Amino acid sequence: MTNVIEFDHVSKRFVINRERADTIQGRFARLLRRDSHVEEFWALRDLSFRVAKGESLGLVGHNGAGKSTALKLMTRILEPTSGQVRMHGRVAALLELGSGFHPELSGRENVFLNGSLLGFSRREMRAKLPEIIEFSEIGEFIDMEVKHYSSGMYTRLAFAVATAVDPEILITDEVLAVGDESFQRKCMERIYRFRQQGKTIIFVSHALDTVRALCDQAVWLDHGTPRAAGPAGTVIDAYLADVNRREQAKALGQSSVVEEGVGNRHGTREVEITRVELLDAEGRERLVFQTHSPLTVRIHYMAHQRITRPVFGMGIHHENGVWVYGPNTHFDNVEIPLVDGVGYVDFNIPALPLLAGRYLISAAIHDQSELHAYDVHDRRFRLVVQSDDVRDRYGMFAIPHSWRWSGAAEPVTER
Repeated sequence: MTNVIEFDHVSKRFVINRERADTIQGRFARLLRRDSHVEEFWALRDLSFRVAKGESLGLVGHNGAGKSTALKLMTRILEPTSGQVRMHGRVAALLELGSGFHPELSGRENVFLNGSLLGFSRREMRAKLPEIIEFSEIGEFIDMEVKHYSSGMYTRLAFAVATAVDPEILITDEVLAVGDESFQRKCMERIYRFRQQGKTIIFVSHALDTVRALCDQAVWLDHGTPRAAGPAGTVIDAYLADVNRREQAKALGQSSVVEEGVGNRHGTREVEITRVELLDAEGRERLVFQTHSPLTVRIHYMAHQRITRPVFGMGIHHENGVWVYGPNTHFDNVEIPLVDGVGYVDFNIPALPLLAGRYLISAAIHDQSELHAYDVHDRRFRLVVQSDDVRDRYGMFAIPHSWRWSGAAEPVTER
């Protein structure tokens, strides 16, 4: 297959001058001095990969890993310090929001300007204009100066123009994260259609499930250095395993309690929650758990007076705000006759069904009617779930399941 993108031992260095010169005299003096405070920053070091025509490549890594620098090298916004970058084919890029737009021109004028930069005549862009307006949902605002556009309007028009010019190579950064849910879905449908048409796609996103589904190949960058390259699934699994190792190491010795200011607490405190622990199968307090591993939420309390038939409860919220689960002892017909002094209540999950993500735990004590709150810690404890050995990728739950298939002339197959 023909390679349309080639990176051969590419490195990119930036020079950072820590010394400010606010006057012309100071700038001349800085130029003449050899001991000025200049630092070198290598955004990329010795990066090599090939992308064949029709392939999709994902770039993954933490913020500041060098992904956006690699994209700017592809689009010739930057030139490499060493090595060679070779591009073959018409490139349409969506990098920084509004890049390529002139703020004083209207949306319509910017469509023609961008088309001319890509080699299209005014007649050709005039023919594409209705499709661009329809896809971007700009409507009558097409004749407004783009400096008055919202970030969503910028994104919609930029994406509509970039994909309407029939590029051979489409390069997208995290810019799609700006649009609303409906427009993001429409963009992804168009990107998938581009892939089916044999276009080459370079995709950067922290949504790793999307990268896994969209891309054939992936490159993992870590502080500008390539750590792995190959099939997208393999590279993403290696990257996630490294993230999990770092997160686990960071969590060692940490309590599960969220920093002050996250969540809230209320109640009359006749009996109060003094501590919440997240315990593994060996009874060790942890922050990070694996899907399907045992988890015990231990709620320590101090009753300042005799409280009869209290109700203990807990809740799990995803960090995005979704309330995942909310059991209590009343729902489960577990009666606690009375509490007085110090004690604890355990909530046991034999096999944690949650998929990878960050969650917030609540703990509460109410009276029997559940109308009077003694002590409520709303989303004040954190839980990190990893799914290293789980095939499920989407959603929040790993639900036990099987598949059954029967074809017209085939025996029934189950798995």
